[in-house]
Amino acid sequence: MFSFLYSETKKTRQDARNWLEIADRVFKFRRDQLTGAQTAKLQGATGEVQARLKDRAEAAQLKPAIEKLEAVLREVGGRVYPLSSIVENVEFFLVAAIVILGLRAYFVQPFKIPTNSMWPSYYGMTASEAYQPGEEPGLLRKTLRLATLGATNYSATAPADGEVMVALFRNARPAYAEKTGRSLLIFPANMHEYLFMVGGETARLKVPADFDSEFNSVVEKAFVKESGIYGAVQNNISQHRPIERATIIVRDGPNPAEAPIIWVPTGKHVKQGEKFLSFDILTGDLLFVDRLTYNFFAPQVGSGFVFKTENIHHDQMKDSNGLQISQYYIKRLVGVPGDKLEVRPANAVADGAVPLNSKDGQLYRNGRPIDGAAAFGKNSRKEGLYPGYTAGGLLDFGEIVEVPNNSYFAMGDNSPLSKDSRYWGFVPDKDVVGRPLFIYYPLTRRWGPAR
Repeated sequence: MFSFLYSETKKTRQDARNWLEIADRVFKFRRDQLTGAQTAKLQGATGEVQARLKDRAEAAQLKPAIEKLEAVLREVGGRVYPLSSIVENVEFFLVAAIVILGLRAYFVQPFKIPTNSMWPSYYGMTASEAYQPGEEPGLLRKTLRLATLGATNYSATAPADGEVMVALFRNARPAYAEKTGRSLLIFPANMHEYLFMVGGETARLKVPADFDSEFNSVVEKAFVKESGIYGAVQNNISQHRPIERATIIVRDGPNPAEAPIIWVPTGKHVKQGEKFLSFDILTGDLLFVDRLTYNFFAPQVGSGFVFKTENIHHDQMKDSNGLQISQYYIKRLVGVPGDKLEVRPANAVADGAVPLNSKDGQLYRNGRPIDGAAAFGKNSRKEGLYPGYTAGGLLDFGEIVEVPNNSYFAMGDNSPLSKDSRYWGFVPDKDVVGRPLFIYYPLTRRWGPAR
């Protein structure tokens, strides 16, 4: 590191030691392949460098011996010396990979927030406003948005002239089929393929499966706006417009499944080749997870924590093929062994009755409003973007849950839209990976230490 401070003789001696290490490596790897003459030549050149080092020779005396040794190594080194640029690059990347894997396994692991269950503390994938015709960003702007926000454009093009129709399931959500795809054009990913119809011809739009909860609002903002999708269905019924019905295959693989759908006219007419839907998906927060701390200190209530799901055995932890989901999740820790948790009505009337159809509540831990994180108080007050807590699953109104030994209770900060321990049970303590450390992408005001 400070070799620029060394004298010429000291630098030459260090070079001599390096050449001796290379010579030793060549001899060990190729001793069975070297002829007697080659072995003698290598040992002779090596011995000469060693002797001059021992005699503390000056640079002028060391350099000829080093040059002689280097020439011998070129003659007898085979594939060991000299290394080709390809071999050198392979060695470099192998060492780099080993270092990265070591850091990932024991110290710091990169993690991507896939959904908005922890919103607004951490952002999952979100969508921009749908672009109107002529407003779609150009190549330069797309590149800048990708670099700074992780924004990827998705669009659907009209296959014919006509009115845009949206396929809906019976629950009035956009209909899709489950497909496989690629994330960043490289990594295998689960995708949802949504269906539209224009002029009697089908148009398809494939987006990441984790974006499913956001896609409904994209469609509403692009087509039906104030009335919402359910309102659009009712409007068509009240106007006696025919609602077309069909069936689609929603799941491929070993257990194919069909589902009924309806085609709902949106009132938007387009020309063939026109993009009738175009929007950007902004990546979820990318952060580093500290894998070291929880090896020495147990996580505390209020901490964000990352855990594996492979040992959470519940129907809601099965994928569409009935297989156990094995992923990393991030939630907030709300209960440790022995804690008693409940959600009490937030707006109970005087006699304690729960307002009709209300699931708004306050989260209690051991008989008191939960504390230990700023997000708890903000959810309690519905402050800013925090939506408050909702009752449901194991923490429905009137239910009290006691956290068992060797387990944790996890909840998302976006309680109304979070699938968490209320629905799939407890997190085994052995599966806790670490705590959020630093949001390194996208380059927004959230960049910096994780909350």
